[in-house]
Amino acid sequence: MDNVAKIILGGGVALLPTDTVYGLMASPLHPAAVAQIFALKNRPEAKNLPILVADSAQISALGVQLGSRTEALLASRFIPGALTMVLPLGEAPNWLIGRQEIALRIPNDSALRQLLAQTGPLLATSANASGQETPADVTSILSQLSGVPDIVVNDGPRQSQPSTLIDCQTSPFTVLRRGALSEADLKEILAL
Repeated sequence: MDNVAKIILGGGVALLPTDTVYGLMASPLHPAAVAQIFALKNRPEAKNLPILVADSAQISALGVQLGSRTEALLASRFIPGALTMVLPLGEAPNWLIGRQEIALRIPNDSALRQLLAQTGPLLATSANASGQETPADVTSILSQLSGVPDIVVNDGPRQSQPSTLIDCQTSPFTVLRRGALSEADLKEILAL
């Protein structure tokens, strides 16, 4: 992962396994790398990219406004995990200027969290052509993309379900995308 961190910090795009699906990742401090993610996926630039973070300290540095329910969720058994949260922004770093909210996740993958500790928060999205299902294996992913990332880490097949996406700005939370979490998990989360 040291080599991956070096490439990302140098402005490259990585194709990496996560605890859910493979993802394309880049440092938000390198606009050309972020543009490359959009190009690889043929993703509309109007759709913001989610953010992966290593821990709660990195969330605080993003200027996220946390309410008591969101803090309870961050302390729950679902974090780290396959749960992406839409959260409101307050005073944010320059690369987030203009955004009112962000979608972020702490992955349940120790190697990926160690990488995030080295690189800082990364913009990340599922590794697939926009509008397509995310393939489970790297060969199929690369055949869908419009080009090749700067580094590819192949760690075998991943599940095909992305993270569950919830909006933490509503009361109760709103499920925006059903993903890897079960109905029972969602009931527990929505009860916070």
